[in-house]
Amino acid sequence: MPALISLRNELDEMLQCIRTSRNIRTPLITRRKCGMTARAAPPQVGVRTLILALGRFEIATKDKARVLEKEWAGCRKHRRMTDEGKVIVELPEICMH
Repeated sequence: MPALISLRNELDEMLQCIRTSRNIRTPLITRRKCGMTARAAPPQVGVRTLILALGRFEIATKDKARVLEKEWAGCRKHRRMTDEGKVIVELPEICMH
């Protein structure tokens, strides 16, 4: 899994460089509740997305991609990771009084 996370990091960095060099910005969105207009969150490459792409572009067989996807799901759940392979850090509850 560390190799997949490392490759994901490289691809995400490449995506961000391409978007920056071509001056591609995220779309403007308007929130329905309050009417506020702001830029959408920038796209990111996820580990599962990477695994699916390996199967789609025949870098790995469909069966191997399916196995990797299941292994990733188990690893992610066990280690409490985000889609990007980063460990979720829980903040301690703060007393407000």
